[in-house]
Amino acid sequence: MSGRTLFQKIIEGEIPSHQIGRGDGWYAFLDIFPRRAGHTLVIPEKPVIHISELNEEETSRLFNGLQIVQNKLSKFFKTNDFTICIHDGPLAGQEVPHSHIHVIPRTEGDGGLSLMSMWPETRNDSEPRHEDLASLAKSIQEGAL
Repeated sequence: MSGRTLFQKIIEGEIPSHQIGRGDGWYAFLDIFPRRAGHTLVIPEKPVIHISELNEEETSRLFNGLQIVQNKLSKFFKTNDFTICIHDGPLAGQEVPHSHIHVIPRTEGDGGLSLMSMWPETRNDSEPRHEDLASLAKSIQEGAL
């Protein structure tokens, strides 16, 4: 990755942010265009596009940060329910080329929708297609499609 990302500039304090938490290898701050109050981004300090580019320890620290943020938001918003979303790469909708986790507290009547709303044309009203799923799972395990 060439140049510093927007999130690196935020971590370094060059761009202002509204910190929710910070720990070894991670930083969490409020999203400046929140989907609802409390919408927080948890980012690794290491500037990677894909979570798979983090090693096991870095991944562990990032998800530990996620849990810490959830606990803070849970107490404040009096909820245990969250939408947690990772857009892992540009084709997945990632807008900043630095891996990040969206943590959105959910409360009754907050106006948020489910994962299915992202693909409204996908239907789940028929029987599962176990034969197709088994074939795909086998291909993925074998490393070919």
